[in-house]
Amino acid sequence: MKRKADIDAQLDSPELKPAKRRAVVESTAPSHLRDGLFAQSILDDYRQSYSNSFPYKHGVIQDLISPTLLRNVRSEIQENLSFTPKETDIYKIHQSGDLANLDGLDDSSLKLLPSLLLLRDALYSSDFRDYLSTITESGPLSGRKTDMAINVYTPGCHLLCHDDVIGSRRVSYILYLTDPDHPWKEEWGGALRLYPTQTYTGKEGQEIKVPSPDYTVFIPPAFNQLSFFAVQPGESFHDVEEVYAKPSEEKEEDDKDRVRMAISGWYHIPQEGEEGYVNGLEEKLAEKSSLMQLQGKEDNFDFPKPKKHLYDVPPVDSDKLNGNKESSINAIEDDGMLSEKDLDFLLRYMTPTYLTPDTLESLSDIFAEESNLRLETFLSRKFSDSLRDYIVTEESQPLPTSTSDIEETTSWKVARPPHKHRFLYLQARDPYSAESRPQSLVQELLENLLPSLAFRKWLQLATGLVLSSNNLLARRFRRGKDYTLATGSDDDTSRLEITIGLTPTNGWVDDQVTEGEEGVKDAGTGDGEAGVGGYEVYMAGDDETQDGVGDDETGSNHGVEVPLDMSTGARTSGPSKPQNRKSTKADPAVYQAAGEGEEDDGVLFSMPAGWNGLSIVLRDKGVLRFVKYVSREAKGDRWDLCGEFEVVEEVEEDEEEDEDAAGKVELRTGVSSGEEDNFDDHESIDSTTDDD
Repeated sequence: MKRKADIDAQLDSPELKPAKRRAVVESTAPSHLRDGLFAQSILDDYRQSYSNSFPYKHGVIQDLISPTLLRNVRSEIQENLSFTPKETDIYKIHQSGDLANLDGLDDSSLKLLPSLLLLRDALYSSDFRDYLSTITESGPLSGRKTDMAINVYTPGCHLLCHDDVIGSRRVSYILYLTDPDHPWKEEWGGALRLYPTQTYTGKEGQEIKVPSPDYTVFIPPAFNQLSFFAVQPGESFHDVEEVYAKPSEEKEEDDKDRVRMAISGWYHIPQEGEEGYVNGLEEKLAEKSSLMQLQGKEDNFDFPKPKKHLYDVPPVDSDKLNGNKESSINAIEDDGMLSEKDLDFLLRYMTPTYLTPDTLESLSDIFAEESNLRLETFLSRKFSDSLRDYIVTEESQPLPTSTSDIEETTSWKVARPPHKHRFLYLQARDPYSAESRPQSLVQELLENLLPSLAFRKWLQLATGLVLSSNNLLARRFRRGKDYTLATGSDDDTSRLEITIGLTPTNGWVDDQVTEGEEGVKDAGTGDGEAGVGGYEVYMAGDDETQDGVGDDETGSNHGVEVPLDMSTGARTSGPSKPQNRKSTKADPAVYQAAGEGEEDDGVLFSMPAGWNGLSIVLRDKGVLRFVKYVSREAKGDRWDLCGEFEVVEEVEEDEEEDEDAAGKVELRTGVSSGEEDNFDDHESIDSTTDDD
């Protein structure tokens, strides 16, 4: 019998190109669709419903396919196809091979999938294409370019907000293959959710549509249900809700029903030789979609907006920090050293060990080699205990669900737009503002410690860098809601980025330890709760995608691949060796499974959600950064404080020194021709010294 792996290999083979496209038997294809579907009154009802739908035009057809045929399709899929787990910053799914390659399968494989072939031919028959074209008013649809795959969402799987714009796509669709004998329940998640947009005027007077952070329409899965909409650049924003795991009190076998299987695909514009083909239309659509993508990247309507704070005193001369490593700490002049007043201030917040000259010199040496640091137990025990109590109390209070209610009734703001990021945030308040809310302990760190000249001095001593400004943020990533998608730094110069983990719950990685109430470290649960996301990652950007993450030539937004050991919580750091990585010209919607192909996964640095750890990373242009979506299965929200510090670049007089410095900067991005790795084997420092 043909093995699943043989069929999968054929479907995924880039060399497999159907030499002959099986002709659709037009006279029989409609017979596999629902009786009465083509009646004029039914068509008119669907047209009217589609035309009146919101937030953008979309449609739903129940019981589209002959139930017998669709049940046979399910059986063939389960018996003959396997699925590869795939994860990027934007999704987590199990996916089949590319079903566009069905015609290229050998005869023995085709015999195992007769119902799937009939379904494909029915969906791409001229009768049904014309039917959808009439409902959506999208224009002619191609029957030659079939574009479909089987996606399976098990508990924890999700797809974040995007608009589906790639190339010649004209209509998106989802045909659900959930278990017909165990109807899908709404509370299991997995719904298709649609986001409204608001229209703004850009800098040059152009119209820009920005999606709201809250969806307004959700469509739960149902067996034999087709959901569809016309692909509209900058408008057809949607996501797929996480499929939720069974509550712990339910029976073990209940989770078997929570398998959201569906065929997802697209109808494209007619190809050359087909009726309705327009020469040059694909290029025009690509140009339009690229323009909309570029406009969508305009940050005028993004929140939070950078709130750069320039330091009031001139920065310390870099020669005093990294000109002479042998005595860099002790030989610094008064304006760069920590004064007694500085130490008294910092001791209110920080663990004393990190303030000693020996420790600072060790940190500086490590940072010079690795370009990053990880410090455990960064905040003092006294302050961190009070802070933990505050955060635990805050998290026990329910938050409003809508963005408007959150921003009207709490001090939090909501980051947007959701096709870039979504989380709750606080920024430092104007010291002269009349805002009446008292300062919380999180705001005390945000407004007192991090922007202080004393902390700037400490950070300069720990890194050997010169810092001229800061941009600070407190963030809270809600379970089942929040994330940031991968973005590159647009700055031409390097910048120093820090994150202080303030997440009091455990279970974020299998072997995680958390600081208990007694001051001891308790082992994580180890009960399989890892894989809930919430980790922060820095990745080497492909040469061709540094300015637009995941963008192909038409403006795709499908993200960067996450290694499997990270997505399951097995990895807590990023000791990879980045090499020169080039984008491929393959279909950007198809991703290589983790563990295949290149050994290099591009991860430069990573850190899971956790309590009282500080990460410090020197980030160059093109290095990608994101926080993975936090699953509803996490034990709590992810909390942190993050800061960006502008680095004053050294100006070398000698030309050779200039070239050498440029080489070092290149190495930090992981794309040096020497394939060296300044991020490899970075060290984590844990302070266990008792403090006040």
